[in-house]
Amino acid sequence: MSLGDEREPSGGYGGTGQTRTRLPESGGDVYGGARRGGRSSSRSLVTVVGVVVLLIAAIAFANRGGEDSGSGGGDENQPNSSSTAASGSQPVQGKNGGIPAGFAQDQQGAQSAAANYSVALGSADMFDTATRHEIVNTVYAPDVAANRQADLDNAYSSEEFLKNIGLNTDGTAPEGQSFVSRVIPVGTKTTAFSTGAATVEVWYTSLFGLSGDGSTNPVSESWYTTTYQLTWVNKDWKVTDFQQKDGPVPVGRDQRASTADDMTKAVEEFGGFTYAR
Repeated sequence: MSLGDEREPSGGYGGTGQTRTRLPESGGDVYGGARRGGRSSSRSLVTVVGVVVLLIAAIAFANRGGEDSGSGGGDENQPNSSSTAASGSQPVQGKNGGIPAGFAQDQQGAQSAAANYSVALGSADMFDTATRHEIVNTVYAPDVAANRQADLDNAYSSEEFLKNIGLNTDGTAPEGQSFVSRVIPVGTKTTAFSTGAATVEVWYTSLFGLSGDGSTNPVSESWYTTTYQLTWVNKDWKVTDFQQKDGPVPVGRDQRASTADDMTKAVEEFGGFTYAR
């Protein structure tokens, strides 16, 4: 078990953007240390050419349309279109304590449950005693929830732990700062399934830290895969156990880190998702 997996979304468990080119600039706030300097003109040219090539390839692929996708030249180990296609099933309508509930008793339902539970267990609400108890009682199987509750209370009430991540002893952010803890599922897969139990892996990225002037723990990005053991109980999927590991971690792009103000504004304006395939 890892605390990295027990962080969750706030406000229900989960601005206007522009595309712009930014030139290298100096200085900044607490996030300035994460900013990356400018690259050489040759590096920029290679990047532009690479993007153009990718766009041309994408357009060509899209225009293939009527070609026979079943030809023998492809790699059978590569994902096919059904891996990312919409399932056609409707999202669950029910909610329990703000968390989606009433998942289907099939593999898609188990994957959706695991993805949504990852979002809840990775939210900032886990740092508040009352909402943490609500989340745990909703996500975990009844015969597991009580023991898990005690373990999490001990972990999240640790003054040393809270101090290390920059929070006050009551789990709140210092004045003038905003606490960010979000999990964004990237993909799911079922590795074992029966009508009464399922094992589902959730690959996700996690945002965690404090945004605001004077933050000693700026918001950073991490990547994990958590394997959930689920059981079918009370007409829904519930967690009985999980294991977390790092990655897969993609290569970082040459992007400048946002300012503390921009990060705080984004967290306040962009809500999290509460349903995933």
